[in-house]
Amino acid sequence: MFPLWTLVVLLLCYLIGSVPSGVILARRLKGVDLRLHGSGNVGATNAFRALGLAGGILVLAADLLKGFLAVKLAVFALAPDFLAPVVTVACGLAAIAGHNWSLFLRFRGGKGVATSFGVLLGLTPLVAAMAGLLWVAVLALSRYSSLASLAALLSVPVLMIVYHDPPVYIAFGVLAAAFALYRHRGNIQRLLQGKELALGDRADRKD
Repeated sequence: MFPLWTLVVLLLCYLIGSVPSGVILARRLKGVDLRLHGSGNVGATNAFRALGLAGGILVLAADLLKGFLAVKLAVFALAPDFLAPVVTVACGLAAIAGHNWSLFLRFRGGKGVATSFGVLLGLTPLVAAMAGLLWVAVLALSRYSSLASLAALLSVPVLMIVYHDPPVYIAFGVLAAAFALYRHRGNIQRLLQGKELALGDRADRKD
């Protein structure tokens, strides 16, 4: 029963991650489809462009909550003590996968940055705070949300090593950074070409 029940909890975490927070809030707040507005992305950056500061903050908070909640739900997986950290990380990764490849959006979705930070907040708040400060600093200096997100998530496994987090958490940091690199591959190409949208720029193409 244990493996089956653990799979049920992992599926629940995936479904929580799959909830299209940005799409739902954009419709409720402004009556717009976030996928057809601005860059077309369903995450917080495009929500700030489409919905303004208050709406963007709500989408950011909702996406963060999905990751944080998945970590907290891991306790209900009833994993034995020696497997609990692995199951906790797996629940967080399931939520990120749900956000990135949402069941409710035909397996399309966002880029997982906010949801990854939600997971990170549940696992190791100190590293989450340090990576968050780096995100703010890079965003303030460059005005590129994608660059700030990549810098912050790439710093996570390094920070986890510095602060002596468990190896399974470091593995999560590596996977979260890999997810971010994969989902931002178009942004990386535009950054290299000098064509990336800066914060506050009007978006008229998909990213």
